[in-house]
Amino acid sequence: MKADIRIAWILACGSERREWWRFTLTLLGALLATGFALAAVVVAAVPGQVSIPYAHGLLNQPGERAGVVFTLGLLLIPVLGFLGQCARIGAVHRHRRMAGMRLAGASPAQVRRIAAVESVFACLAGSSAGFAGFAVLLAVAGHTPPPVAWAGFVAVVLAVPVVAALVSVFALRHVVASPLDHVRRTNPRRGRRAALASLLAVGLIAAAALLHLSPAGRSVKPFVLLVLGLVLLTGAGAIWVTGAFAAFMGRRLTLRAKNPAVLIAASRLAHDPWAAARTHAALLLVTVVGVGFVGVRGILLALLERNDYEPMDLAFYTTGIDLAGAAVLVALAISLCGLAVGTAESLATRRRGLAAQSAAGVPHAVLARATLLETALPLAPALLLAGAGGVVVYLAYAAVASGPVSLVPLLVPVVVYAACLLAAATSLPLLRRVANPAELRFT
Repeated sequence: MKADIRIAWILACGSERREWWRFTLTLLGALLATGFALAAVVVAAVPGQVSIPYAHGLLNQPGERAGVVFTLGLLLIPVLGFLGQCARIGAVHRHRRMAGMRLAGASPAQVRRIAAVESVFACLAGSSAGFAGFAVLLAVAGHTPPPVAWAGFVAVVLAVPVVAALVSVFALRHVVASPLDHVRRTNPRRGRRAALASLLAVGLIAAAALLHLSPAGRSVKPFVLLVLGLVLLTGAGAIWVTGAFAAFMGRRLTLRAKNPAVLIAASRLAHDPWAAARTHAALLLVTVVGVGFVGVRGILLALLERNDYEPMDLAFYTTGIDLAGAAVLVALAISLCGLAVGTAESLATRRRGLAAQSAAGVPHAVLARATLLETALPLAPALLLAGAGGVVVYLAYAAVASGPVSLVPLLVPVVVYAACLLAAATSLPLLRRVANPAELRFT
């Protein structure tokens, strides 16, 4: 392990100037994870009932603070997915060094460990920078956390790089580098894994229902189990539906498409349909939550106006609603960044094929449209299903609360779809570089 760390340090220090943008993305992801975790530690360390002159009393009671901590913890999920995307694109782009290590006798597992440890250095820098900025913010605010909170800060700074390394190893588990300068991905049995994840999610939801109905378990809050079950069920369903539809559309369009851009995109989807599922899962989950939140927010505001609260009391509720909305927007932004990084990783992996197509005379505009279609084709029906799931949650809440129903939540999938296309379009400058016919000299 010491040799792996030393090699990873040498490779990180000897990276080309063009490769440092990946380290920067990883650093930013670690900084975000550290910021969310440190904020959760600060809020959780507040003892009992207090009076905090912020957020209109939302942080005064232990129950409301527990909700804030839980929300900050959920924000770590898209951040970890983003770090996994950064690990994949970094490892594949450094394929020549990976092949060189294989020629020197390194095993595929050792190569993946070295690539994962490389991300640890960037994550450690990000977590340290996040802690320094957070300490400055606490000093400016004049808040002195208790000693247990400082122990939590140290644990967070050290835990973020470790968790990032584990995420990187998990993300790179199907990347295989051969000694002949070739990087490929093995094809996992995702259908079976999605089914197992779905069964686990159903088990968590059933356990939450039993705890809620059992008189002995009513003192135990089943909300956490229910949310975890729904998150796991939605993620597994999103991966399976997106991958299955991408495979179906890829096969059908490969046989029937006449447009060159559609044909190229269909061939890519048929070759690796689960690549889209991997990058779109977090976005689909955020879409479900976003549609439901927009609808529930409208109902809550209408009910609050109907009850005619005092301005100070109304600010307490609206602050909580706005905090939840800000969390959804942050999760959407992180997921869009993950989509952009995933698209760039796909282009970097296929640079030789793109260079061969460019050398054969395929216009750059056709390749650019094909790149966008790879995102647009499987994402459209997946977002439609995610929007339908969010609408079901919204209508169920409207029926229970007897609140008004509007069509505004239906616009959320449209906005997310447009944002996804814009995020995928950010990789087009990279396409012009990787589609250069000069890449063929390395074959």
